[in-house]
Amino acid sequence: MAQPIILTATRKAPRLTIGLGALMALALLLLPFLALLPADHPLAISTYTLTLVGKILCYAVAAVALDLVWGYAGLLSLGHGLFFALGGYAMGMYLMRQAAGEGLPAFMSFLSWSELPWFWTGTQHFAWALCLIILAPGLLALIFGFFAFRSKIKGVYFSIMTQALTYAGMLLFFRNETGFGGNNGFTGFTTLLGFSVTATGTRIGLFIATVLLLLASLGIGFALARSKFGRVLTAVRDAENRLMFCGYDPKGFKLFVWTLSAVLCGLAGALYVPQVGIINPGEMSPTNSIEAAIWVALGGRGTLIGPLLGAAIVNGAKSWFTVAFPEFWLFFLGLMFILVTLLLPRGVIGLLRRRRHE
Repeated sequence: MAQPIILTATRKAPRLTIGLGALMALALLLLPFLALLPADHPLAISTYTLTLVGKILCYAVAAVALDLVWGYAGLLSLGHGLFFALGGYAMGMYLMRQAAGEGLPAFMSFLSWSELPWFWTGTQHFAWALCLIILAPGLLALIFGFFAFRSKIKGVYFSIMTQALTYAGMLLFFRNETGFGGNNGFTGFTTLLGFSVTATGTRIGLFIATVLLLLASLGIGFALARSKFGRVLTAVRDAENRLMFCGYDPKGFKLFVWTLSAVLCGLAGALYVPQVGIINPGEMSPTNSIEAAIWVALGGRGTLIGPLLGAAIVNGAKSWFTVAFPEFWLFFLGLMFILVTLLLPRGVIGLLRRRRHE
């Protein structure tokens, strides 16, 4: 069974790999403080840039989470956008309660609701909102995964089922009577833990929290990959029948990594919402989940670092193309995906590894 590329590189040059990683982490942790510099300072960055990079980092966490199930366990999920959005909606409920004060959220008043639905109980407390951020995607993934893996659903059938799951969730949240803002979703946030959401200090805090979540996701991923659990996952991906012949039951391994991946996506979505300022059912679109798979494929699945690079490259290119070529940016992105598929079958990390051996 092939060893993950990043693990191989780490074993060959541990000091160089760890040193570069620590340098990048330090740069990301210091980056948001440049927003405090005067606007005319050459190193100053705008709040827009800070928000854009923070959003991309949230996507990077989702890409790392998807790589845990696709790159290591061989489960191509086309429904991770649902878990990302559930975490975002859980945070959005708390933010809407903060903006409404003692009254009802604005969209409920517009729809002539007289009281909060039962599932909004306690959402004015941040601690309960944090529990929802973890429990909503985690429990859904646990229940779905239990029945899917018990029924031995895998391959393209698993991908189709996850895509159907996120599409069903999108249709549900689009309805006004479900109590999640319908088509418009949640917006108009004002405060988070008593601090203004738009304040530069709050933006810096959210950015640092996102960086720490990304580092934690990578740390968990590397720890699992280096353990016996990671080797079993790789065996599930490459030769599941042979693994079962050796006496292992792959269902538990797949269920654990699938649920963990969903929770990481939910946490990423929760940090995404206050930085972007909106959450709506469009985040559950199957297109978003497919795009996440593209990030992983572009960077190099089964590497953890590769999906991070893929998310940064695709979303950075999208932001630049939409400004430079607003009428043709989709064609440029499509061309980039085609070229990567033809020329970089192992992603960006595979290209870097090939150049190192030349």
